Amino acid sequence: MTDRELLNAAKKAAENAYAPYSRFKVGAALECEDGKVYTGCNVENASLGGTLCAERCAGMKAISEGSRHFRRIAVWADSKDYTTPCGICRQFLLEFGPNMEVLCARSDGRYTSYRLDKLLPFAFTGTMMTL
Repeated sequence: MTDRELLNAAKKAAENAYAPYSRFKVGAALECEDGKVYTGCNVENASLGGTLCAERCAGMKAISEGSRHFRRIAVWADSKDYTTPCGICRQFLLEFGPNMEVLCARSDGRYTSYRLDKLLPFAFTGTMMTL
């Protein structure tokens, strides 16, 4: 799948977002190592802690279908700025693809690319450190 196809899938996923509070609809398209693509959108809740970001929505769909190795993700929102994953999404994604590529789009179709480990340096990995 090309970058543009993945970005278009993220943009289409944003159409399903439920964002009555922020009015900031986000879509994500996650490509796994086996080539399968899972999409997700943000789903807000009046209890803000119950809100689910687009990136984690796509990731949880992938995991629930048996995928555990993420290759790259495209994130799109109707914004003049490049849309990057939030901190909790970065941490979540790192668990399944520390070196994955993150395509961050803006509404005019332009995008930039980052490696996830560069977006989240010194990430918590759950491994014990010895001194």
